[in-house]
Amino acid sequence: MKLFFIFFFLCLYIIMNIYDKNDFKNNYNIINKKNNDSLIINLYQSSNHIYVNSSKDYWEKRYSKGGNSGSGSYNNLALFKASIINNFVTKNNIKTVMEWGCGDCNQLSLINYTNYIGYDISKSAIEICQKKFNNDKSKTFMPLDDNFVNDKKVDLSISLDVLYHILEDNVFNSYMHNLFISSNKYVCIYSTNVDRPQIQHIRHRKFTDWIDKFISKEWKLKEYIPNKYYTKYKNQDSISSADFYFYEKIECKIKFFNKCLFL
Repeated sequence: MKLFFIFFFLCLYIIMNIYDKNDFKNNYNIINKKNNDSLIINLYQSSNHIYVNSSKDYWEKRYSKGGNSGSGSYNNLALFKASIINNFVTKNNIKTVMEWGCGDCNQLSLINYTNYIGYDISKSAIEICQKKFNNDKSKTFMPLDDNFVNDKKVDLSISLDVLYHILEDNVFNSYMHNLFISSNKYVCIYSTNVDRPQIQHIRHRKFTDWIDKFISKEWKLKEYIPNKYYTKYKNQDSISSADFYFYEKIECKIKFFNKCLFL
């Protein structure tokens, strides 16, 4: 009889354990699906229901319909980014700055630049910035159209929340090339740095792979600053998985026919 009760309770324990595991698995799948659905819904809502045809087409439609640069350029994230950049500008005596992807310039209003040039693929965004800083002669804004050619060099070339919004590989390569070649001293990148599949108007990239492959002999990472408001996903306002990467141009040691040789 004693062996019978032991066997009975052992079987009951095994059955309850199996049920608990299956119940946990089912609940996890439901919760996980709910979170994924919420992520997709939030991303869709944040895009203002704009069909994503290309990076340029998306942002032009977004700004022309009254949209803005997104939560990353407002509130606590804007203040965080401004404090980091202002400190870097002061510490390194930066006089001239060029921003690749200025957006609606809400972020710009918090940063202290002596001389600033802002570029953007959206003509509507440029018009917003020109109107906002109409009386500020220290700032210039220009659209990145098909005839664009940059012939200027600055102390600091900057990219804020732009890289993971570039969908096309050829556009990304051209953007990175322009970002670095336009600076004599420093480059600031504020972005995520991980490869992820495209969702709506967002495509995360591990941009440091591009740097390692193409320009690592000419540029070195000067400073890395993690985000104060970090989260794994960019599906909520006021939090971000983007970090700061400040690069410094390597001083040329050997010149040959007026060109620098990096050995």
